[in-house]
Amino acid sequence: MGDISKDINSKFVSNKVKALINIKYTSNWLSSKENDFFKPYGISPQQYNILRILRGAKDKIKVQIVKDRMIERAPNATRLMDKLCDKRFIERERCEHDRRVVYVKITKSGLELLTTIDDNRNLPFLDNLTDEEAIILSDLLDKIR
Repeated sequence: MGDISKDINSKFVSNKVKALINIKYTSNWLSSKENDFFKPYGISPQQYNILRILRGAKDKIKVQIVKDRMIERAPNATRLMDKLCDKRFIERERCEHDRRVVYVKITKSGLELLTTIDDNRNLPFLDNLTDEEAIILSDLLDKIR
């Protein structure tokens, strides 16, 4: 089992500071693992998040709603969606009544990609947590926010 003190060769002024540094360190570690996982699919974790949001929406939704629902607020969300459109994983549609409003929806090939990803989503590092520990961890992270 890892120990943040040893991993970064540091001492901390308090357990709360240690926990904060551990959250940041683990977040970066998870981001790296996530990037490696999505690379073979030709998408980024942020693009996966967009596809997941659109799958959950079931029908077209405003681009702004997608941006609001993203886990990681991406200032380049429009560019991410451009790339997903280029790959034909999503489609865009302008609102007839207000040209400033753009709707997006997931395509059949976008849904197929998500199914493939879901079927292959193997995250062995999560096996280190029991279901009860995962609940506690999630509750503690919620408490911080």
